[in-house]
Amino acid sequence: MQSLELSDTASDAVERTVGLLQDRPFAVLTGAGVSTDSGIPAYRGAGAPPRSTPMTIRTYLSDEAARRRYWLGGHLGYRAFTAPDPNGGHRALAALERAGAATGVVTQNVDGLHLRAGSRRVIELHGTMHRTLCLHCGQVYDRRAIAERIEQLNPWVLVPENIVLNPDGDVSPESTAGFVIPTCEICGGMLKPDVVYFGEFVPTARFALAESLVHASAALVVAGTSLTVNSGIRVIERARRRDMPIVIVNHEPTRADAWADEVIEGGTTEVLTALAARLGAL
Repeated sequence: MQSLELSDTASDAVERTVGLLQDRPFAVLTGAGVSTDSGIPAYRGAGAPPRSTPMTIRTYLSDEAARRRYWLGGHLGYRAFTAPDPNGGHRALAALERAGAATGVVTQNVDGLHLRAGSRRVIELHGTMHRTLCLHCGQVYDRRAIAERIEQLNPWVLVPENIVLNPDGDVSPESTAGFVIPTCEICGGMLKPDVVYFGEFVPTARFALAESLVHASAALVVAGTSLTVNSGIRVIERARRRDMPIVIVNHEPTRADAWADEVIEGGTTEVLTALAARLGAL
């Protein structure tokens, strides 16, 4: 069982954070570090697996061989990626929302674990692996239905019991020979998981929802992200413009530490659970 003990330094920082957040409804921005305790690997930081350059939107659209590797690797990893349960950090944030302390969550994660933990207002900034879109006609599919079609098109593909997930929720296939990529059943168009790839912009309407959540709050808590991706920095900039207190929780330094009123070095499960307890949500 994971220890939830905080270091003395982190415990002191949590107490100062409680003073900052008391009577201030706060928005939460989360990244991959919130899900690592559920067994989903992060791109960066200590313990992150070595990885080549992630799929870009340009490569996905223009390179059929890369697209074939992506779909086969994604299919091999899909069940393992969707199997993990929410951890204590997810549950703490849901409890803080129920208690009226947190206004909601803006997440860079695509695993859906905040929703499964009970958070009600969740803005999935980078989309979700649980949906698939047709890029031609806009038809939306449940990813489980696409997994069934892949099995029908490729009955020879066997998903191994023990796999090593990449941060995208896929695995690296040994060969893609003979693999048939599923297409849209309505128009035959190209399908794509409903996630924002590298080189792709967060949809304007979706980012506007994130802005509105920040604007409806009086503080911002950032948890489990190194803020390497600019979409997270954009959320923090909205908080800075409103002169809101900013708290950052992460194992390693982030790009926004200099802007934060409090930086808590530690695991998100331990810190968020401690915050929820001290704010009366648990």
